[in-house]
Amino acid sequence: MTTQPMAVIGRFAYQGQGRAIPQRQHVESEVATRGEVRMPGTKYSAYAGAQPYFDLVRRALGDLVDGEHFFDILSDDIAYEVRYDLGWPRLIRGRAKLMEQFRGYVGSIRLRSADRLIVNQADNGKVIILEYEVHGTILATGAHYQNRFCSIIELENRRIARWRDYMDSHAAWKALTAGAA
Repeated sequence: MTTQPMAVIGRFAYQGQGRAIPQRQHVESEVATRGEVRMPGTKYSAYAGAQPYFDLVRRALGDLVDGEHFFDILSDDIAYEVRYDLGWPRLIRGRAKLMEQFRGYVGSIRLRSADRLIVNQADNGKVIILEYEVHGTILATGAHYQNRFCSIIELENRRIARWRDYMDSHAAWKALTAGAA
């Protein structure tokens, strides 16, 4: 059975011909699950390995932000905090520094999809909570990488000003240490 892609709009997720389903349902990512790498021009082609994630986030935020690509919707002075210790600094300040971190990420991991999206809003749409999964490959070992995330996003002036990220650290650890003796 083939299901139609879904999108989150406001308090409901919509599937197909405008049929509303409760927002807490998992929302499949239309583009990101097909393994396509679609970059606006070549401006961000060096980050193609994370494109499914970028597409999922951009689509989840919809018209709450301005900009075509994930990096376009970040404020210049973003505070990007990761609540785990697996190779990234706990706090990254600034769009340029975050782009440097993602350059390292795509040198180590290639995502093939991002899905199971759940979107919730708080504080009149100024705070967005995303739950999602990513699926890919650890490039050094060929190990499969599957992980779940919860990201709390604060918006200011139609850009992401703060990002707090939580993930299944055990899943990441298993993928990163696969084959280690």
